[in-house]
Amino acid sequence: PTAEDGAVDILQKLYRAYVEGDADLVEINPLILTPEDRVHALDAKVSLDGNAEFRHPDYAKYDATQNRDEREKAAHEKGLQYVGLEGSVGVIANGAGLAMSTVDVVNQVGGKPANFLDIGGGANASVMAGALEVINNDPNVRSIFINIFGGITFGGITRGEEVANGIIEALKRVTIDSPIVIRLDGTNADEGRAILQPHLSDTLMMEPTMLDAARTAVALAKARS
Repeated sequence: PTAEDGAVDILQKLYRAYVEGDADLVEINPLILTPEDRVHALDAKVSLDGNAEFRHPDYAKYDATQNRDEREKAAHEKGLQYVGLEGSVGVIANGAGLAMSTVDVVNQVGGKPANFLDIGGGANASVMAGALEVINNDPNVRSIFINIFGGITFGGITRGEEVANGIIEALKRVTIDSPIVIRLDGTNADEGRAILQPHLSDTLMMEPTMLDAARTAVALAKARS
């Protein structure tokens, strides 16, 4: 086969591995051409999408070799998407996009996020307690920003009253060392805020917008640093 044939074969296999393997990244570096006109892949890097693990039971053996810190391991065991950062404002949000936006807005108002934590579509007591427990075990956290948006349709996947009850029940299960600031919006948000209202205090606060909540969380973190 010619070098072109070899390159085509490798590229086809590369694409198949990416798609069929549910990968985030499949990279060959370096890819070399020998004096004999042969193409060889000398090294490769593969990053697998953990959310697709249910389709690939064999991925578990690779997961066991990952070097995660204790909080990342605990979050993974609870089914939470967590990445530790180096700041003092703990972040909990439902959905990766909202979690990233929350990290961004904390930075925007002069704070430093302690983590990225996506609880997914649910915000019941068990999920919320697990998320709070993971963040509470970070000694650098000085405040916690819970940012939940339940969509705008009647059948939104995360409903405000369920979120509110989940937070209240979670706080009965887990003792939290840092003040919490909540922003709750979307489906049944008014009902959720009404449920939370009697429980608000100096350590459990609620703000109407994401920006307001970020500012309060950052101010609390700085005051306690």
